[in-house]
Amino acid sequence: MPPVKPMLAKSVAKIPPGMQYEAKWDGFRAIVHRDGDEVEIGSRTGKTLTRYFPELVTALKDNLPARCVVDGEIVIVHGGRLDFDRLTERIHPAQSRVDMLARTTPASFVAFDLLALGDEGLLDTPLADRRNALTNALSTARPPVHLAPATTDPALAQEWFERFEGAGLDGVVAKPLDLPYRPDARLMFKIKHERTADVVIAGFRFHKSGPIVGSLLLGRYDDHGALQHVGVCAAFPMKRRAELVDELAPLRMEDTAGHPWAAWAEESAHESARLPGAQSRWTGKKDLSWVPLRPERVCEVAYDHMEGDRFRHTAQFRRWRPDREPPSCTYAQLEEVVGYDLADVLGPTAGS
Repeated sequence: MPPVKPMLAKSVAKIPPGMQYEAKWDGFRAIVHRDGDEVEIGSRTGKTLTRYFPELVTALKDNLPARCVVDGEIVIVHGGRLDFDRLTERIHPAQSRVDMLARTTPASFVAFDLLALGDEGLLDTPLADRRNALTNALSTARPPVHLAPATTDPALAQEWFERFEGAGLDGVVAKPLDLPYRPDARLMFKIKHERTADVVIAGFRFHKSGPIVGSLLLGRYDDHGALQHVGVCAAFPMKRRAELVDELAPLRMEDTAGHPWAAWAEESAHESARLPGAQSRWTGKKDLSWVPLRPERVCEVAYDHMEGDRFRHTAQFRRWRPDREPPSCTYAQLEEVVGYDLADVLGPTAGS
């Protein structure tokens, strides 16, 4: 019975041998419960997603067994690749908006594990047997419900890792063949792309625990010479967070006057530029205030991939770059990923 939290993966540097390999999807993780006409879509945290994806409720009734629990990912395909921005737009409080987006940007569901079928619970069943059961259960499934491709060939998994990124996928997941399903446990392995980029430090937020750095605000210059907010880096030991306050003190500004992001508090400014500090349905009442810094210092960060013009996930601090000047930190230096049509991953109707 819902809610059920999904089994998770821990990061490793290389693809391990002797496992089942799947693409790592960049969407909303979802556990689907179906019992006849009842369908419940649960998120990674256990909250319901059902009302936001009415078109999937219908598709899941049409394609899943009458009684089952399936683990998978909700994705939106646009222009032959995954589009996370369009996916996040689907979480909206207005039902009229939800219904409109269900028509204009319909979602797909990619199934990759089977937790229950009929009266049988499969949590203690080895992965290899669960995969066989899932393949049989979805043998007649049609888009927008898909069976995730899987292989036990590490060479093919490496090929997927290198090729599928152009379709917006996030890397590769490796799963031991004898692995039972353990909700909320990190027993799988994920191998993600990592690149580095030089960025300008233009501000920081305080940590929720006190007057130490919580996250650094990162910027890059666009073709017009404007400093755009591209993301944050936030994973620092507590001691390092305190040290950063002192290191950045010479760059602190009394207020945002004269800062490239001075207009961050004006709602209209966010329509034409990426600025920190905007409230949204994701942040709610969370304190998004930040300390402006003169954009004079450059650091190198590691990131997995870009979503549009920003880092898709939190970047990782690597080192200061005193040898770099801030104006040299431009989008032109970001690595371009060769495009790859998602239809070649999921089948010819994936992008329809």
